[in-house]
Amino acid sequence: MSEQQLQMKRRVAAAALEFLEEGMVLGVGTGSTVNAMLDQLGPWAPRLRGAVSSSEESSRRLRELGVQVLDLNAVDELGLYIDGADEANDRLELIKGGGAALTREKIIAAVARRFVCIVDESKMVQLLGRFPLPVEVIPMARAHVARQLTGFGGRPVYRAGVVTDNGNDILDVHDLVIDAPVELETALNQITGVVTVGLFASRPADEILIGSPAGVRRKSRPAA
Repeated sequence: MSEQQLQMKRRVAAAALEFLEEGMVLGVGTGSTVNAMLDQLGPWAPRLRGAVSSSEESSRRLRELGVQVLDLNAVDELGLYIDGADEANDRLELIKGGGAALTREKIIAAVARRFVCIVDESKMVQLLGRFPLPVEVIPMARAHVARQLTGFGGRPVYRAGVVTDNGNDILDVHDLVIDAPVELETALNQITGVVTVGLFASRPADEILIGSPAGVRRKSRPAA
């Protein structure tokens, strides 16, 4: 990663902290841009009621900062979720799961009142799918799911040596043309053995903060 990319990640991560509120429970994702946000979260640690995390690594970092890590089942409201993405489009639909935490990320996104996605400009695309689509699968169903994914025009590749925090496998699907993200997300989720897919289209981000050499720009989802 170049120094310019690091600076963009730090800048966009700092901008995300402006969404924090006193006493809130914060949802925290996974990845290098989230780590840049955690690097700067220290002054907020005593002002938060706690946090819900999508990965064991993010949970560890939060505890080191003195933030109480909460079980999502014990939280009645999650005001804000901050996470990165592997790809994002202008409709704020995302591909996530490069860090193998997609299922927990999708659960937290579903609960959060506001989902703020933080990326550098290299992650913005017109058409999702250049980044292979991660699919979390039950291990005994991996071959079956792979055959089904081939029928959608994809080329599934087993992410060898990776076990998710839920104890499952990941298939990375290459060569997909994702011109209808909501419909594809729905269809792939119906395959028996799929836990979830890394398409965040039915529940996209509410805001995307995009880091660039010129600064940070913001895209918001239109109100329903």
